[in-house]
Amino acid sequence: MPELRIDRSHQLGLDAAREVARRWTREAETDWGMTCRTEPGEAEDRVLFERSGVSGCLTVSAERFDLQLKLGFLLGAYSGQIEQKVRANLDALLGPG
Repeated sequence: MPELRIDRSHQLGLDAAREVARRWTREAETDWGMTCRTEPGEAEDRVLFERSGVSGCLTVSAERFDLQLKLGFLLGAYSGQIEQKVRANLDALLGPG
């Protein structure tokens, strides 16, 4: 099962990072058909997501976004394209990094 990890630093602070994570979650649910569940914490939040063939976790803190994805067998063949799409989406939400 292929795994992807995308780690981005930012200087948004926790409140603004949480808002970006909410936008990412809405897009994941509407555009990609994911089921998402947010686990809020004091210093960081985790967004757990899944759909057929994909599961993962987005960890959001005041300084970092850490996205980990596990791809099923069929989607594994497209891991490069999927990683590019997810990176572009996260970059668009976070702005220039």
